[in-house]
Amino acid sequence: MTSRWWFYPVIAGLALIITPLLLLMFAAMVVYPTLPSLEALTDYRPKIPLRVYSVEGVLIGEFGEERRALVKIEEVPDLMKKAVLAAEDDRFYEHGGVDYMGVLRATYNNFTSGGVKQGASTITMQVARNFFLTKEKKLSRKFNEVLLAIKIEHNLSKDEILQLYINHIYLGQRAYGFAAAAQGYFGKSLDQLGVAEFAMLAGLPKAPSIYNPVVNPKRAKLRQAYVLRRMHELGFIDIPQQEAALHQPLTVKRSYQEFSGKADYLAEMVRQEVFKRYQDDTYTQGIKVYTTIRQQDQATAYEALRK
Repeated sequence: MTSRWWFYPVIAGLALIITPLLLLMFAAMVVYPTLPSLEALTDYRPKIPLRVYSVEGVLIGEFGEERRALVKIEEVPDLMKKAVLAAEDDRFYEHGGVDYMGVLRATYNNFTSGGVKQGASTITMQVARNFFLTKEKKLSRKFNEVLLAIKIEHNLSKDEILQLYINHIYLGQRAYGFAAAAQGYFGKSLDQLGVAEFAMLAGLPKAPSIYNPVVNPKRAKLRQAYVLRRMHELGFIDIPQQEAALHQPLTVKRSYQEFSGKADYLAEMVRQEVFKRYQDDTYTQGIKVYTTIRQQDQATAYEALRK
């Protein structure tokens, strides 16, 4: 009997480990069937504003509560996708919705730093939270977030999940999605951006109010440097690309309403006419209106009037 003194402590220790795991498994089995339907993801219909263009396709006006511009995943530049993965979830294409290695890494870093410095939310978990949950810091919310992430991974492909994230995530300045943010911050479409701009935008999801280049350019630059470093560490860019992007001066729009073409009165006339026909749908259905205004003619008239 004395030779087995270690047996009972080992059994007790295993019970302490296994019992919580069994309880978690039971809770998951109970909660999983009650999770919301994924129809909001599979039939994605966000609010898209009314946009008014010149005859050349230059944006001269935009009207809507949320600024969005939907893009398909194949239309997103490869380096934009890689910048997002480097900043948010570099193992996105490897895990099943929850990155357990990332959880362990974040736990260790937070423990050694003496505070919560690093999170472990994957892109899939962020999609689950942004579509279905609140941002309240409760254990029950995190538990549902994990289960929803697993459910999403079982029903959508990786590219479909990344496409939802790229189009839906809030990036400050009332811009939702990276295409809208590219226009809002730089006055360009995604395919017109370079590495420096990709990295700046990819740094925004963590905290748009803190890393916003309009309101906090210094913090935005520090975040951009971090994303560029991660891109290099992951082999997405080389050292010359990293250095060039880090030192490239960026021109950031101070206001979202700074359009390439100046035709405010015409844009307002268009808005009124569209509203007569479509009422509140004017601001949510992604209506595009192409006018007969030529950008160069309008610019010339604009300068002549001021002289």
